[in-house]
Amino acid sequence: MSILMVTGVEGARNCADAVAKQLGTEVEVAEGRRGAVSALRHGEFQAVVIDESLAECDPAAADAICEQAGLAIPLQINFALSGAARLVREIRSALHRREREQLLARRAASAVIEAELKSTVAGLLLNSELALSGGNLPPQVAERLRVVADLAGSLRSQLNTPVAPATVRPGLRGTAAA
Repeated sequence: MSILMVTGVEGARNCADAVAKQLGTEVEVAEGRRGAVSALRHGEFQAVVIDESLAECDPAAADAICEQAGLAIPLQINFALSGAARLVREIRSALHRREREQLLARRAASAVIEAELKSTVAGLLLNSELALSGGNLPPQVAERLRVVADLAGSLRSQLNTPVAPATVRPGLRGTAAA
């Protein structure tokens, strides 16, 4: 994926080339709302960097660009005051923040799923053991209940075995793990 810079400032292509070189990713330049919306319709971007002067002069254009950005991280930076180094820091920081947020979301989802599975397995195990202890079961039914209890017990053991935690991995060349 690449980065979209939306600015009409002179030298934007040179700045984009410097950012691309430092981040190791393609950087496209759009001079305004139409160019940005068109680029966003035809491709996916990691980030959309909007020149603050454009956002100040035409807030509706900035809003339209952000609405079309999809999953790209919208950033608003004053290109007149910021050099390529600052753009790189801001983009890198935003991408790392996104990676950390995604990792935390995956961990939270995993914890919810794990809790649900453990609860369901505990219910299966308890009910199958209660049914087995009740007696008066035909041998075939008792055997199937034992298989269910064994499977539930095995699944419970696997769920209680800790898994190595996932780590944030850098998405761009030259970045450090958070």
